Amino acid sequence: MTRYHATSNGNVAFTAAEETERDAEEAAWAAGADDRAAAEARQERNGLLAATDWTANSDVTMTTEMAAYRTLLRNLPAQADFPTTINWP
Repeated sequence: MTRYHATSNGNVAFTAAEETERDAEEAAWAAGADDRAAAEARQERNGLLAATDWTANSDVTMTTEMAAYRTLLRNLPAQADFPTTINWP
């Protein structure tokens, strides 16, 4: 499908070189999808860990359940299908 530049004089079709360049840009963007999803998941995971950091203070006794929860959060990137499929604790 031909792509166009929108100009004040109407649409102008891409040249062959511009089509090739745009195809490469789109391929690079698609190739980075997993990296972007992983970064987003890590950011959410880090927020959840930060919200429970107070449970790791020296004057607080962390429950077994909280320790297990935090371990599962830290191990999220090691899941088999990460970042495509994430099993959040």
